[in-house]
Amino acid sequence: MKWNVIFDPDFKLWFYQQEQELQDEVFSVLILLMEFGPSLGRPRVDTLKGSSIKNMKELRIQYKGEPWRILFAFDTERQAILLVGGNKTGNKRWYKENIPIAERRYEHYLEQLKQEEQ
Repeated sequence: MKWNVIFDPDFKLWFYQQEQELQDEVFSVLILLMEFGPSLGRPRVDTLKGSSIKNMKELRIQYKGEPWRILFAFDTERQAILLVGGNKTGNKRWYKENIPIAERRYEHYLEQLKQEEQ
């Protein structure tokens, strides 16, 4: 069964400002995510430590020799929502800075889902 991948609006703005080659690399990994869903593991996907959301994960992408990460979570609709992305080279605080952003965006997304169901 295929999994859907959706972009948080703020993530989408960030993503389409990136180089085309990086976008292409991300899309190649997203194809795997759509095929394998939560069973896709390392080296492409890893579970995040330090998040209050237990199903928060990261896409792990090497681009031009640098580690790029995209934080995402699976929802109850069998969709992966991409929340935050960036290059973590030289930033030891990358996760500490970005996990809270991803958590807020995911909570907002879940609130929107609940409103749509009503």
